[in-house]
Amino acid sequence: MTEVQKDINEKMRAILIDWLVDVHAKFKLLPETLYMTVNLIDRYLSLNAIVRQKLQLVGVTAMFIASKYEEIYPPEIKDFAYVCDKAYTVAEIRDMEGKILSSLNFKLTHTSALRFLERYMLVAQLDERAANLARYLVELSLVEFRMQKHAHSNLACAAIYLVNKLNRREAWSEAMVRTSKYQESQIRTCAKELCFLLQNAPKASLQAVRRKFSSSKFNEVAKIQLDMA
Repeated sequence: MTEVQKDINEKMRAILIDWLVDVHAKFKLLPETLYMTVNLIDRYLSLNAIVRQKLQLVGVTAMFIASKYEEIYPPEIKDFAYVCDKAYTVAEIRDMEGKILSSLNFKLTHTSALRFLERYMLVAQLDERAANLARYLVELSLVEFRMQKHAHSNLACAAIYLVNKLNRREAWSEAMVRTSKYQESQIRTCAKELCFLLQNAPKASLQAVRRKFSSSKFNEVAKIQLDMA
């Protein structure tokens, strides 16, 4: 994206994803829909230069596409136009839908850190609160463009590793090594970056993910008091 885009930057992308987290919550969509939305945005922006006035259009259209792919009852296109305060028309969203699908050759299926996380959490035997903390960490990474350099499987492993560290459990078991094929040394770098995101989340300018995971639905894990000693 940084090589293709001239009029938008990582900060603008972060603001867009933060807003989409709120839209995702407003529509009560599946977690997979959010991850697919971000995947579509990043893939499209890596191929097509756009002006900043169209960035929100790309974002909302990506969520519209992801909703139709993942949801049983996706929101209607007019609902997506409405959440943009009618900055874009239904026709503009339709047009952008065609551009995104054509640009990606209709290849929408993808892997995500969420899918790896779901599998690895079973192996790690995380309880509900620990599992939600791991989900929080991985979702924080969606907003940060620099975190996209890590493989999705590595992100999921790093989240579990950090959660185990925080909960004073065995950080990386033999079972996790066998299942993930990652040695502890291979996930420490990503885990440190996730820890940085977690430590800085309370004072970050973008708060959608932290607000979401501060609710009782997610055991209020975003309110955790860190003790990194």
